Amino acid sequence: MKTFAWMVALLMMAFAQTASAQAYPAKPVRIMVGYPPGGGVDTAARMVAAAFSEIWGNTVIVENRPGAAGNIATEYTAKAAPDGHTLVLCNIGSHSVTPARFRRRLNYDPIADFAFPAMIGGVPNVFMVHPSMPTRNLKELIGYARAHPGKVNFGSSGVGGSPHLSVELFKMMSGIDIVHVPYKGVALALADVMSGHMESAIGNLAGGSLAAIRAKKVRPLGVTSAKRNAQVPDVPTFAEQGVPDYDVTGWYGICTQSKVPQPILAKLNTDLNKLLAGPLKQRLEDQGITVTPTTPEAFAAHVRAEIAKWTGVVQQAKLEAE
Repeated sequence: MKTFAWMVALLMMAFAQTASAQAYPAKPVRIMVGYPPGGGVDTAARMVAAAFSEIWGNTVIVENRPGAAGNIATEYTAKAAPDGHTLVLCNIGSHSVTPARFRRRLNYDPIADFAFPAMIGGVPNVFMVHPSMPTRNLKELIGYARAHPGKVNFGSSGVGGSPHLSVELFKMMSGIDIVHVPYKGVALALADVMSGHMESAIGNLAGGSLAAIRAKKVRPLGVTSAKRNAQVPDVPTFAEQGVPDYDVTGWYGICTQSKVPQPILAKLNTDLNKLLAGPLKQRLEDQGITVTPTTPEAFAAHVRAEIAKWTGVVQQAKLEAE
């Protein structure tokens, strides 16, 4: 009798979960972004939100909660109701670099407290200078920086973000000394470079960086990925310009709480992968994002590997939080 009751309880639970997935989303869905508007993460989130809204017939909004290298939005998502209505546009900064720096101080576990239902794709960072800078490519920048140690400044979206750490890795591998100037978002750093108040900046190619390059407001010196990006095919990689084996490719995905029912997680994976096979793919790739849909298991494994990689860089650069 107990066995029968146990089986009935399991069936009822399975039925309830299936019903919840069929009803999902039952109210507006929020996609949290841990950075200001105008950057690559925000751009990708808004494209995904619009696509989800269309196929779900439901409101999907982007909510920016910038600060603490993406940690504010990530922590908010970790502690939200586990019903799938609060998502986060997780990325290399929020779920790899920030855990590498602040793991002992986080109020959540970046792996155990999260589900990784769907990866979106990868995007490089791009190093840009004001057109008046006497450097036409990264090799010339390396030579200039070696001749003027500590005299070249570069802006980024903040201390410990993916763009910042990609330059710290570049400095280690090239032996140069350039000075980091943190901003509250890459859009602000770009504005200073375009106006001539800052020599250089680095940021995700997607979003404001690509727009500034297309408008010829900045000069791109190199992309951080192992291969050139189709949106800026004339911009060589760091590895092509005297930094062998250099490869930093950022990534974007949709994450939520680990306690969200499995049928809802499966729906998120199925629906986003369906969108990534349609017009959304071209819209993202027009922004320099290489679409790479995958399974939740492969996505989670990628995140774990990225945390391990950036923990090493953080330790070597002595950027761990005190």
